[in-house]
Amino acid sequence: MKVMDTPPGPQRPGEEGQAPVIYYLQPAAPTAQEDDEIDLRALWDVLVGSKLLILAVALLATAAAAGLAWMKTPEYEAQVTLAPVEEGKGGGLASLAGQFGGLASLAGIDLGGGGGRTEEAIAILKSRQFTEAFIRDHDLLPVLFADRWDAARKAWIVGAGESPPDMWDALAAFDQIRKVESDKKSGLVTLTIRWHDPERAAAWANALVERVNRHLQEQAVAEAQKSIDYLREQLKTTDVVDMQQAIYRLIEAQTKNIMFAKVRDEYVFRVIDPAVPPDPDDPVSPKRSLMVTLGVVLGLILGVLLAFLRHAVGGKDGEEAAT
Repeated sequence: MKVMDTPPGPQRPGEEGQAPVIYYLQPAAPTAQEDDEIDLRALWDVLVGSKLLILAVALLATAAAAGLAWMKTPEYEAQVTLAPVEEGKGGGLASLAGQFGGLASLAGIDLGGGGGRTEEAIAILKSRQFTEAFIRDHDLLPVLFADRWDAARKAWIVGAGESPPDMWDALAAFDQIRKVESDKKSGLVTLTIRWHDPERAAAWANALVERVNRHLQEQAVAEAQKSIDYLREQLKTTDVVDMQQAIYRLIEAQTKNIMFAKVRDEYVFRVIDPAVPPDPDDPVSPKRSLMVTLGVVLGLILGVLLAFLRHAVGGKDGEEAAT
């Protein structure tokens, strides 16, 4: 602040002997632009002064992310693409639906166009009974819980108060690694197995498809044979020629179904693209490059925050010491 006496100049009458007038010049308030420049400069000075702290925090975070990325067990996905096999029903059977539909229904014969086999196959793939049989046949309990299995002693590693894994645990674990998806537009079905061993992931995916085809094939043959046995029993109870002819046609159709099922391995699903072992250098998890990049970014952000926090705490300590 600057103090200034009355500026020199001619005095008006009656002003002789009066005390000089003092003017107080207040400094002009800084503009908003100047405040922004000062604040940005102060922030930049804080960052420059704490560059070693920021760099150290960023390096620690990057090292931690890289260590976590390389310590985590990699996982791979093996996929098999399937196309539903259209079920061809004999056209002559449909003409019998009106007259002999009741008899065919009792014999377990579908005189219509079929349908729904894809949904049935997908449901079987996800079913508990089918999955349990697959786990038992391939002895997957020690594989799914390898960290709790002692291969040398062929025994489970059980701690105090613990129990070895059972089939329910295996079913829950297998549900986590198996995924079945159906595209409503194209009708294609994708079966995906996610596991840390690429060879086993591909083998399990292909084996599941082969198993569900064989399962439904055997089921169709058994049902057709059961229907034939029933129809033959009905032949012994009727002397009506028309009825006998209809029964013979139904037996012929079921015999064709048995032959058709036995000669076709891909009974429900036709493999469009079989599963192959994924590239060992390209796991789906963890994404190591992404984790390292996130570690760098998060480390820099944390370092900047610590730098500003240290500056704020240091400023308060300085003010308290001054007072």
